[in-house]
Amino acid sequence: MTRVRVLPLGMLALVAACGAEQPPAPPPAKVGVVTVQEQDVVLTAELPGRISALETSEVRPQINGIIRRRLFTEGAMVRAGQVLYEIEDAPYRAALGTARGNLARAQATIDSTRLQAERYRSLIGINAVSRQELDNAEASARQARADVAAQKSAVDSARVTLDFARIRAPISGRIGRSRFTAGALVQAGQADPLATILRSDQVFVDVTQSAAQILDLKMAMARGGLSNAGQESLRVKLLLPNGTVYPAEGRLQFSEVAVDPQTGSVTLRATFANADGLLLPGMFVRAQIVEGVRQRAILAPQQGITRDPRGRATALVVGAQNKVEQRKVTAERPIGSNWVITEGLKPGDRLIVEGLMGIKPGAVVTPSRPTQITVAPAKGR
Repeated sequence: MTRVRVLPLGMLALVAACGAEQPPAPPPAKVGVVTVQEQDVVLTAELPGRISALETSEVRPQINGIIRRRLFTEGAMVRAGQVLYEIEDAPYRAALGTARGNLARAQATIDSTRLQAERYRSLIGINAVSRQELDNAEASARQARADVAAQKSAVDSARVTLDFARIRAPISGRIGRSRFTAGALVQAGQADPLATILRSDQVFVDVTQSAAQILDLKMAMARGGLSNAGQESLRVKLLLPNGTVYPAEGRLQFSEVAVDPQTGSVTLRATFANADGLLLPGMFVRAQIVEGVRQRAILAPQQGITRDPRGRATALVVGAQNKVEQRKVTAERPIGSNWVITEGLKPGDRLIVEGLMGIKPGAVVTPSRPTQITVAPAKGR
């Protein structure tokens, strides 16, 4: 037979009481919060660009001939007017001599025709010569004077052509490699230049900005949320291909007046000093240009902004009685490690940036100062 133990009634009551006891409630979760405030934020755009020389000149021959000498060092600095090449000039010296001889002959002719016209003019009064003979003599004198003027022009032309045998630098700058050597035949109007000179002590940086971005900026300024940065908007910073920042700032010079129909963008041009020659023409760079100042903007650390399943930006803030509230926000653009918030947050809101895991709206939390996250100063991007 199986024995059944019967517990006393008091012991049963004690066991029941122990089973009904609940564990203590956990303390409120500790979260890190930052208090957001309004501030003016300088907005900048980072745009691709290409460097071009301040002046570019292709050295070309203006006459035909054989190169006799090259008078420069490739890659060296040359000055405007410096002789770079000499072309064999014997044919052109001969042409100048011929022009001078023709001028001398014309000058000799002008004296005889002038004297003959003067004699006929004195004889016409006594009818020693006819009026026709006088007219012919005067016409011959005028023709002789015209021949002298033409021969003088021919001499000047021959002298200029002879001077073209010494090819000079059109501008000052650094000259590249020579594409022709001594003994090469060159011709006026040839396709290939003899060499190229670049003036790059100061350079242009041409950057492109989409027409849509320009329209957004103009509309934002029209609404009053964005103001012109004044002289700040003319300053340009340059990021080199290796990621470093060029030490000198540039100045924005102008913007094209029309949109490129092929790319849908507008070209902006800035100038940079380049005394050390670090910026090379043709180099691709990125330029940071000030677009304007976002007035009374709110910067929120990116760690405090999340996305819901539909991709909308949301934020959790600590409201009254330390209860968590969820806000739908509009994150316009990133600036460093922050978002520019245009809707959804107001000054004084305590944004949760640390301890977000497991936090739901309506939960009571213990706000504290974050350990690693702060609101960055208003330096735009």
